[in-house]
Amino acid sequence: MERILSQSLPVDRLLTDKEVAEIFQVHRATIWRRVKDGTLPRPIRMGTISRFPQSEIIAALEAAKHKRAA
Repeated sequence: MERILSQSLPVDRLLTDKEVAEIFQVHRATIWRRVKDGTLPRPIRMGTISRFPQSEIIAALEAAKHKRAA
C-alpha cells in the first residue's frame, strides 16, 4: 500500500492542532478560534481525530503575509 501511494500521489503531511499552534506561536485554543472565524482552514476529521493538511496551513500563512503587504 505504501509503495502505491508513494508512486501515484504526493503525500501531504497532516498536522495536529498542537503542531499548527507551534507554527503560529499561539495557544491551541487560538487555532480553533481562527478555524471558526475562517482565517484557518477546517481540519480533516477522521472519527474523533482532526488533522490539518500542511499545504493548507502554509497557504493560509502565505495568504496572511500577502494580505499584510497589500
